[in-house]
Amino acid sequence: MTTIGVLLDMVAQQAPERVVVGGMADGLTARRLSTMADGGARLLAQADAKALIYLGTNGPAFTSALFAAARAGVPLVPLNYRLSRSQLTLLIAEHEGAVAVADPEFVDQLAETCSHVYSKDSWLEATESHPVEGAPQANGDVAVVIYTSGSTSAPKGVLLRHSNLVSYVVGTVQFGAEDLGECSLVSVPPYHIAAVANAITNLYAGRRYIVLQQFDPRTWLEVVRREHVTHAMVVPTMLARVLELEAHAVPTLRSLAYGGAQMPLSLITAALEAWPHVEFSNAYGLTETSSTIAVLGPEDHRLAAEAADAKVRARLGSVGRPLPGVEVVITRADGEPAGPNEPGRILVRGPQVSGEYAGASALLDSAGFFDTRDGGYLDDDGYLFVIGRLDDTIIRGAENVSPFEIEEVLLTHPSVRDVVVVGVPDAEWGQRIEAVVVPEAGESVESVDAEMLRSYVRTELRGSKTPDRIHVWGTLPRTEVGKLSRRAIAGLLEAERA
Repeated sequence: MTTIGVLLDMVAQQAPERVVVGGMADGLTARRLSTMADGGARLLAQADAKALIYLGTNGPAFTSALFAAARAGVPLVPLNYRLSRSQLTLLIAEHEGAVAVADPEFVDQLAETCSHVYSKDSWLEATESHPVEGAPQANGDVAVVIYTSGSTSAPKGVLLRHSNLVSYVVGTVQFGAEDLGECSLVSVPPYHIAAVANAITNLYAGRRYIVLQQFDPRTWLEVVRREHVTHAMVVPTMLARVLELEAHAVPTLRSLAYGGAQMPLSLITAALEAWPHVEFSNAYGLTETSSTIAVLGPEDHRLAAEAADAKVRARLGSVGRPLPGVEVVITRADGEPAGPNEPGRILVRGPQVSGEYAGASALLDSAGFFDTRDGGYLDDDGYLFVIGRLDDTIIRGAENVSPFEIEEVLLTHPSVRDVVVVGVPDAEWGQRIEAVVVPEAGESVESVDAEMLRSYVRTELRGSKTPDRIHVWGTLPRTEVGKLSRRAIAGLLEAERA
């Protein structure tokens, strides 16, 4: 069985002295990371560990833990350090016999149930100094267990097997293709699939990568310039905050990937104009699919931005085409295949697709397709358009209303930078439609006329899809990866009305 540990072996053999994680001056070389992975695997074997829990911010310790767990044949379980103590206690209890690596504030809590607990610093020291003779090369097939956010239910542990992750890497990245000096910058927490995907794809490509633990636009720019960053990954809100700065020159940056949330057309258009030398890619994927399953590439961005044809220009709002080896189909409510441009459920199939949860069988249909629970459609040329979670559909007076459709209209207004549309309980209609908008930079909350925006929506959509109320806030609460909690926002609006 090929594991992600084998990918590290390949890099350590080809370019042992190349820095692969961290700053050029003090980062980890491939040889050193491999040594630490062996040392960590030996520590896990000696402790008879059943899993390796990681509870802390991203960085070299996370990368070391990922490959140590792979070589020990146990799953890495990165937990969300933003959860409450009681929530964490329940998740930790699911992994009896685990060893843990954590930020200092979590060490005592983990010590209550884990056999061994290391701080991140002590883990790095122990793995590098531990003798590795006879380091185990075990064959556990689950590489990572990542818990979903649990916004609508208890968090579920998604099982990602080595076969899923290796398939994703070799299907999307050319081994050792990057030149010395290539550097990627990411700012995602370790409990997100993007953290795992970036750790293994950048390594396999031979590209050094740096983690910015807490995003700040000025710090992001400073790191890009100081470390001569050539590639970066952001969510739309990050990109917006960087572009708001007066001095945002990024001479070394050559490519930028974005995803995780809807990208306003005005924002990506502004970015293309501000950084004409940068190649943009939009990536769409899920935890259950080992990250990306569709990409809108640089050439697609360029052609769409320059197109006079409205159909081609509309592709800027798509997530591109499925990756090689990934099959995407759209089904109608009756389960039959949808036609071109006909909305329905997005189903996906391929070797990188897991669709498995801890304690449950794989949620694949008889043909091997996984239901993403996202709505969307494929256009005539196979470009995938995602129209949001089907669970987010608003039912107003027995009519199904897509919040994405309304958000798309509001984002075209020059006064709106960000928006969310939710359904709020209503005695007469079942749910009423409410929107929250954030003004464009330079405009105040007070200057935006909510009734004018309602009229704007009504001119584009029929009256039943016009928000009953529009609120103007200074910002929207988003996660570190740019996602909105619609349920939480609906709760805030309901409380405000009460």
